[in-house]
Amino acid sequence: MPEVSRPQLVAYGLAALLVVVLGVRFMHGQARGGAPPAPAPASARAAPSAAVRIEPRAAAVALVHVAGAVRSPGVYRLREGERIQDAVRRAGGPRAGADLNAINLAARVADGQQVVVPRRGAVPAAAAGGGAGAPGAAAVPPVSLNSATAEQLDTLDGVGPATAQKILEYRQEHGGFGSVEELGQVSGIGPKRLAALRDHVRV
Repeated sequence: MPEVSRPQLVAYGLAALLVVVLGVRFMHGQARGGAPPAPAPASARAAPSAAVRIEPRAAAVALVHVAGAVRSPGVYRLREGERIQDAVRRAGGPRAGADLNAINLAARVADGQQVVVPRRGAVPAAAAGGGAGAPGAAAVPPVSLNSATAEQLDTLDGVGPATAQKILEYRQEHGGFGSVEELGQVSGIGPKRLAALRDHVRV
């Protein structure tokens, strides 16, 4: 076998070193460039959430006739659950001299209801002035089942504090009275008492 000289050994060593360096650089470049990352599995990808639009339930509408001592009497649309004071406000508010204490501003409105705001000291239209009854005595106006207070209901013949409270509870539970006849559905008010009250109440 021929003898390898020292310069040849050095040349072989440098060549081997160059091959190693080039190989390392090539591998480093492959690692840096890299193959494109594998796509994430379908389970890992977040599916776009479907937008669910919930339509709000339309509020019930009540038509209320506001009359008497208000700035703009008329029929107004109010939402279910609104109060008598909201109806008076929609009608422009009370006029000077209006007696707001004569009506229950906290009562809920009912469809078809009439709210009459009286004036302080006003004499009812139906006044006895020479017919039956005491001379000069004013006829008591009908009490509104949908706006009267417990005290006003208590003034009715045959209606005491307990029955007045039952009327208020029925009105609250059913959103008001639709007719005078509906008063007969209140516990404690039978046909005879309803007949006696029919001319002294209104809705």
